[in-house]
Amino acid sequence: MRRTARVSVAALAVTTLALTACGRSDDTGTGQPESTPISGGPATGTVTVWAMGTEGEALGDFVQEFTAQNPDVDVQVTAVPWDAAHDKIATAIAAGEVPDVSMIGTTWMGEFAATGALDATPDGVVDPEAFFPGAWDSTQVGGTSYGVPWYVETRLLYVNTALAEQAGVSPTPTTWEELTDLAKGLQQAGAEWGINLQPGETGSWQTFLPFAWQAGAQITDDDGTQITLDTPEMVKALEYYQSFFTDGVAPTELPEGDLEPGFVDGRIGAFVSGPWHIGLLEETGGAGFMDGVTLAPMPVDAQPASFIGGSNLAVFSESQNRDAAWKLVQWLSEPDVQAEWYRTTSDLPAVESSWDQGDLADDPRLAVFGEQMDTAVAPPSIPNWEQIATVIDTELEKVTKSGEDAQQAATTMQQQAEQIGTGL
Repeated sequence: MRRTARVSVAALAVTTLALTACGRSDDTGTGQPESTPISGGPATGTVTVWAMGTEGEALGDFVQEFTAQNPDVDVQVTAVPWDAAHDKIATAIAAGEVPDVSMIGTTWMGEFAATGALDATPDGVVDPEAFFPGAWDSTQVGGTSYGVPWYVETRLLYVNTALAEQAGVSPTPTTWEELTDLAKGLQQAGAEWGINLQPGETGSWQTFLPFAWQAGAQITDDDGTQITLDTPEMVKALEYYQSFFTDGVAPTELPEGDLEPGFVDGRIGAFVSGPWHIGLLEETGGAGFMDGVTLAPMPVDAQPASFIGGSNLAVFSESQNRDAAWKLVQWLSEPDVQAEWYRTTSDLPAVESSWDQGDLADDPRLAVFGEQMDTAVAPPSIPNWEQIATVIDTELEKVTKSGEDAQQAATTMQQQAEQIGTGL
């Protein structure tokens, strides 16, 4: 899921569980259980929608064009704070008092689909091939799609260009070895820390897992029923990630709120983050600061990969106006509408063809995010993912801060995750 800060640009899945996974899975969401098609004609009646963060604030006005095209429909949007959204949805499902449509964070899809609360995506509502592969895969649980990707984000390297030039290293590393050289070079050129990586703690799996996927590691087997964390590929990724901390290139503790000012004043040479940091750095460093920053794709080991996040749109099984709900989702998935939504909120479109318009086509910074999206991977859409992610966070903290052996960490992750189970 994306942070709610808007991105200011130049003016938060079944992952294909083997990381051949960066391509689209063979199943496009039409497996069992099948969902009946929606009716033809305009949308009618009342459609209730829950949307979070910036999206919840903007969507009510944005859908006026949809209601103009469908004059007999009334779209009622409720803005929900992100920090209350998960529990609000879970409570509504338990009480049978759900809206027609809701934003669903990509890491929640498995949990809510497993309850039977989400309607399987009807054939013909959207074309699965229109979306970034990792984004579409985040809607699939057990081979069936239960929603439509709405917006996406992925992670890149933010690099201090001047420090890299001073160090004589490339600001766009293409391999793990080159990333290590970059981080050490930035430190030698004057940065206190060559690179900032999350040293465990909540959410650190989002920074670490791309390295695991790059090494060829998987989280589960192909059908999502067996945990596969204790593998040579996972150990390799843990050892590589650990090396930045044991070599003193990355900090094991960074004061809260210090990343942006630390990067702006040169104390931090590079870090990994999503598109929202463009706006945050411009706010901290002032207009034009980003001219001195290189945005680089994540490096490659066995294969390319980064994390894909964002949010999906899902219709509930107990929707009181199912057809109109899906017609709204269908409209929000049209390329022109997705491009307009980006202009309204700075949410990056999940529909690939939307990137051919306006700033999405012309801004070189956005082009790097678009390039990375082609090989970005979502975590597995399994009901128990959040619990398994906590296990990864905990062991990663031991690896980075206490020097825990990578093989021991992988073994512990495997054992604890097996006790939790995937939920499928």
